[in-house]
Amino acid sequence: MEERKPLLEVKGLKQYFKGSHQFTVKAVDGVDFVIYPGETYGLVGESGSGKSTIGRSVIRLYKPTAGQILFNGMDISGDLNAQQNRQLRTQMQMIFQDPMACLNPRKKVGEIIAQGLDIHHLYSSRAERQEKVAAILKKVGLAPEHADRYPHQFSGGQRQRVGIARALIMDPKLIIADECISALDVSIQAQVVNLMKDLQEETGTAYLFIAHDLSMVKYISDRIGVLHLGHLVETGTTEEIFNNPVHPYTQSLLSAIPQPDPRTERGRVAKSYDYRTAGVDYLAGKQQHLGGTHYVLATDEELARWTART
Repeated sequence: MEERKPLLEVKGLKQYFKGSHQFTVKAVDGVDFVIYPGETYGLVGESGSGKSTIGRSVIRLYKPTAGQILFNGMDISGDLNAQQNRQLRTQMQMIFQDPMACLNPRKKVGEIIAQGLDIHHLYSSRAERQEKVAAILKKVGLAPEHADRYPHQFSGGQRQRVGIARALIMDPKLIIADECISALDVSIQAQVVNLMKDLQEETGTAYLFIAHDLSMVKYISDRIGVLHLGHLVETGTTEEIFNNPVHPYTQSLLSAIPQPDPRTERGRVAKSYDYRTAGVDYLAGKQQHLGGTHYVLATDEELARWTART
């Protein structure tokens, strides 16, 4: 994996929001990760940890406060010229969290899906545009005639499929899925995630998959980053994170996953983690290599303490 060139490189990303003269929210505070072509990188953490902010900074809905974002060899962290902007807008797409709020209720689904094609003039005739919309609707499990309906005429799962179709029609290299299944029923979540996996095999698109649900992240992700208070506290392959969680925050997240077997569920003990009382300092720590692609944010003393415990 190391020989491959990363599709996305995020180095020292900081995203601050000024609340007042005295107060600044440090939503993301020095995050580094890479995503390779065709893989899924899962970003997990509790609400308010900065997951969605990272996604929005990467796709440049926010201008990063500091740090560098390299996408396909192009630096997209500063001011973008017209060519860079076009490249970014066609090669990177986002699937949003709320499948109703992100679709214009006054437009038919066909118009919504084709919006990117219209903006960037990616078709030569109306017939070609119609063909592209019909093909992508079929691909996400909807019928071509659904193009003439409005978003309110669909269920939540179908609306999210429309959101996926809108992202896929641009044939992007990277899709940022921002908690795209959290608003759906559990049975529908599985359908949407399976659809995303099938489409990834077919198209070779990379995903930045942002979610709360660790079991779903385990199922879809090749590598995982655990985010807490704007810091990436642990990162590694799915096996490394689930089989050998080192950071106490990662351990607390994994211990909260319900077990399907009632006997093991009865004996499950959820670990608690409080940053203020845990004696951990994220700003003093550095990324410590544990082997393979497994890194943890810790000082030497913290690492010695945590590894002695396991």
